[in-house]
Amino acid sequence: MSDESSQKPAKVRVGIIGTGGIALTHRIGYSASNATVAAICDVNADTLATRQREWEVGNGYTDYREMLANPAIEAVSICTPNSTHGPITMAAAAAGKHVLCEKPVSMSLVEAQHMIDACNSAGVVFQVGHHMRSWVAAQRAKEMIDRGDIGTVTFARFRQAHDWGGASQVRGVFGSKALSGGGTLLDNGCHLFDLARYLCGDVANVFARTATLKFDVEVDDTAMSSLEFISGALGQVEVAWTATGFQEAFWVYGTHGSIEVDSNIGVNILRHRTRPTPSHNWSDTDCAVLSLVGATAHTRHVKNFLAAIAGRRAVVCTGRDGREAVRLVLASYESAQTGALVRLTSRRSDEPTK
Repeated sequence: MSDESSQKPAKVRVGIIGTGGIALTHRIGYSASNATVAAICDVNADTLATRQREWEVGNGYTDYREMLANPAIEAVSICTPNSTHGPITMAAAAAGKHVLCEKPVSMSLVEAQHMIDACNSAGVVFQVGHHMRSWVAAQRAKEMIDRGDIGTVTFARFRQAHDWGGASQVRGVFGSKALSGGGTLLDNGCHLFDLARYLCGDVANVFARTATLKFDVEVDDTAMSSLEFISGALGQVEVAWTATGFQEAFWVYGTHGSIEVDSNIGVNILRHRTRPTPSHNWSDTDCAVLSLVGATAHTRHVKNFLAAIAGRRAVVCTGRDGREAVRLVLASYESAQTGALVRLTSRRSDEPTK
């Protein structure tokens, strides 16, 4: 089933927990869908009051437990610091609320599994906020790869890099090891690790390097991780808070062609290169440029969440997907710390698959 169901999702009353920058993308997604943001929650009373006024939401809470006790709320978006995702998700599941949890799902594989188990036991939808799976360019690339349009995948490169808009310091809690769990390799990298699995399959091992080169923070601001997929293909994840401007891109190469997507060219522009006949000019290839149409990846991700609640599609990014992205982040940090390649299995035999 394709992303962003064409049918109108059932009307759902949702609550948003945490009202920082990422919460705005959730609110926009719900506003673009057949859903109502019926309540919001933030521990900062002043911020809460401001958001209630801006978003025209009457029900405001400073304690998420009070919001979860509201029987009118059917689903929640969790947009709080990383360290709080686990307890809030499990409390939401216990209250019978469907959950869209921002990434990373947790910084603990054990806690991530507890979150999965809690939502499974409660029978609620659990979607993780790796929105790049809902990106129209990534969806089209997935279809092309699965169809064999580029042959067998041999190498893939994934990049997300920015400079915090030129700010002199890292925003909010992102520089805190205790509250965030890691730096750019976690913040940006977890999206790319998930995208790598989505497009190229599970990963056999990683070798990573991290550095803190610009900001006075407790975490990394520049990093890369080399991947070997179980298929034998190789990959590279590149992330930075030290790159001027903003770039979100991926390149996937196969035995018979390649796919290129780069936000510096166009967010929804996909280049498909093939070489139908040999040529003395090595750069002479056929290139189909696809201009794709669709809402932003964040908005599509919210719509996919609502469609899953309505039973119109499978969950686009499951708890297990979120857990496996964390596994790759943790393995990469271990590699960077030890200077050694880290082998892993993407799914241990003792872990459920949902």
